[in-house]
Amino acid sequence: MSALEHQEGGIHYLKREIQPIEYIAKNNLNFSEGNIVKYITRHRDKNRDEDIRKIIHYAKFILQLEYGYTEEQLKEL
Repeated sequence: MSALEHQEGGIHYLKREIQPIEYIAKNNLNFSEGNIVKYITRHRDKNRDEDIRKIIHYAKFILQLEYGYTEEQLKEL
């Protein structure tokens, strides 16, 4: 059995046409980008609004680490 045919802790990725790990790997996404893909894919089936808040959190990491946003700029969002 392929690792893509098995999921630990649920089935929220197995029912997708393409799993987040496939998309992340094929597009060479970094950690924060990959987590955004993961959370947006599963939010309706797993943690709902908590996953959306996680997306925002990881987007802020990207803004700070890649684009130099300050704490003050992040607070304005």
